[in-house]
This record gives sequence, structure tokens and C-alpha cells, in this order.
Amino acid sequence: MKRKMKILILCNYANGLYLFRKEVLAAFLERGYETAVSVPPDENCGKIESLGVRLIPTAFERRGNNPIHDGKLFLRYLKLLKEEKPDVVLTYTIKPNLYGGLACRLRKVPYLVNVTGLGTAMEQPGMLGHILFRFYRVATKRAACVFFQNETNRKSMLDKKAVQGRNRLLPGSGVNLKEHPFVPYPKEDGGIVFLAVIRIMKDKGIEEYLEAAEKITSENAIARFYLVGEYEEETRALYEPRIEALTAKGVIRYFGHIDNVPEVMAQSHIIVHPSYHEGLSNVLLEAAACGRMVLASDVPGCRETLCQGKTGFLFQPGDAESLLAAIRTSLSLTRQQREEMGVLGRQHVEGAFDRQKVIEAYLEEIQKAVNK
Repeated sequence: MKRKMKILILCNYANGLYLFRKEVLAAFLERGYETAVSVPPDENCGKIESLGVRLIPTAFERRGNNPIHDGKLFLRYLKLLKEEKPDVVLTYTIKPNLYGGLACRLRKVPYLVNVTGLGTAMEQPGMLGHILFRFYRVATKRAACVFFQNETNRKSMLDKKAVQGRNRLLPGSGVNLKEHPFVPYPKEDGGIVFLAVIRIMKDKGIEEYLEAAEKITSENAIARFYLVGEYEEETRALYEPRIEALTAKGVIRYFGHIDNVPEVMAQSHIIVHPSYHEGLSNVLLEAAACGRMVLASDVPGCRETLCQGKTGFLFQPGDAESLLAAIRTSLSLTRQQREEMGVLGRQHVEGAFDRQKVIEAYLEEIQKAVNK
């Protein structure tokens, strides 16, 4: 009997894989591929297992830079490849891309790398960024394909020769248009609700969002500000007291980490995404799919998701005044104009960001890698 194709996925966060790539996992299983996921253990791992995927708990620091810990991760990946003997490996995010990619290269296992964003270190001048670009060059040298989520990231990697082989641009993770249907624009009788769905950390623009919420609510009684997202442990002590204080004052409504983001999004009127950098923002894709106008940082990975002045407005990252101006512009519109921008946003993602396109790209490149 012919052996099933075996796919191993290396990633750093179970919930992200589940939310944005569960359809990809389902497509592998439907085709009879044995599918395993190596990921740090947490409370979200059960979601991956519920799909029928085998979970391989692999603990590591998602954001630490300890070379000893990272060296251990590399050795774990080498051991994992020897034990699992996959036909092909998919890697997501920086550490799995670098250490997993290098392990695959050394073990001579076909692998595909997903660059879901460059991160602060690689987007700003400095020694760490220079080292990471060189590391990517080594780790991706034998990759069957390197996927990018925006053209700016791809150009940066190619210009610095961090990627030299086959590469391909994807429409981010795409959006499941059935799971995220268009939802009629809500009434504005109780105020106009702005919603940010972000991890609570500086690079996601939390400081600018909180400052804007405090300023706008002091001058406009109709505005409401919602916040969804979990704290990063290293920044909890910095932001938790401030968020609790603003919640007590009625400036924001903080939901914490929730699994029903689409329900909260459907109750909102305008989605704000003040991130400093993205691969391609899933939040903005889901907001547009829902039929909501968006306000987003003018950075690669955000600007592609909207049509300036038609489905939303861009503002400068890390600039509270620019965000304030965008919020005030959105408040100056009529209800009908805000609603129409959301409708146009839905049409935009239907044409360019259907997740089925991402699934087809993965299946095509996996087959090429295995055949080669």
C-alpha cells in the first residue's frame, strides 16, 4: 500500500495557526496527507488537535534572543526531522523559518518557508537586522519556495540576497469569506464604536490607540473605543495599569483575549489597526469582509488591504496626531458614507483575498517540492 505523504509544520503559536490556516490544514487532511504540527504548548493547542492534526509540543521562547535557548531549538528541530521523516516541511514566523529551515537544509528535507513579516529588527538599520538577513540567506538557500505576504517584504529580502531561490507572493493568509460573512452596518444610536484588535505591545500601536481614545472621548461624546487583545508578558506591567485606569474612567472597553472577535467586530462601526509592521493584516481583511470601514497604519501589510479614501483611511505609524486626524475624518462623514465604505471593503477582499487562493498555492508548491 502506498505510504501517505507526511507534512510537518513548524510554527510559534497554535492560535495563530488555527485562526488563519485551519483551512490549509483541513485541505491537507482531505487529501489524505498525514499532518503534524510542532508548536509551543499552550491552552490553544486543543484547537489544532480538534482538526485531526497530530500535535508535537515544542517549547521555545517566541521573542527571546538567548543564543543557548535558540541553539537548543535548532537541535530539537534536527532531532524531530530524524524521528518524523516528513516528506515536506512548512515553516512559519522567524524562529521556525531560521532554525527549522536550516535543520531541513542539513537533513535534506524539502521545505517551504513563510515570511509573515520582517519584524522591527529587520525593518530598521542595525547589526541585529544585518545578522538576521544573513541568517535567512543561509536558512532559505535550499528552500523549495519562500512565500511572502507583501511586495515590500519580498523586495527587501531579494535586494539583500536573503532569499535567492524560488519565491512567491501570497494574498497574506487570505480570509475565509464564508466564515466571515458581510454583516449589516449597526445602528449608531448608542454612539460610534472604534475597535482595535491587537496584541498589547508597543509595535502594535497600543500607545497611540490609548492616547487617541483618551483625546477623542474628551472632545466627542459620541465616540466609543473597544480594545481586544492579550498582553505580552514582558509588557504587561507597563500597559495593564493604564488600561485598567482608562477602563475605570469609561474611555475604553477592554475585552482581553477572546475567541469571538467577529461578534465584537460586527457590533463595531470602524476598525482601527495602528500596527508598526505586518506581513499582511488578518484583522484588516476580516474587518473588510465583515463590511466595516478601516483606519490603518500606512505600512506594508496594511496599506494593501484597503483603498485609500474609498474603504478607509491610512495614517502614519507611531504618530498619535496622524491617528487622531484619521479618527476625526471618519467621524466627520455621514452614516451612509461610513456604511458605503464598508460595502466597498467587502467587495475588495472578495476580489483579491479569498483564502482559497492561498490553499491552492500551498498545494501546488508542495507537489512541486515533493516531485523535485
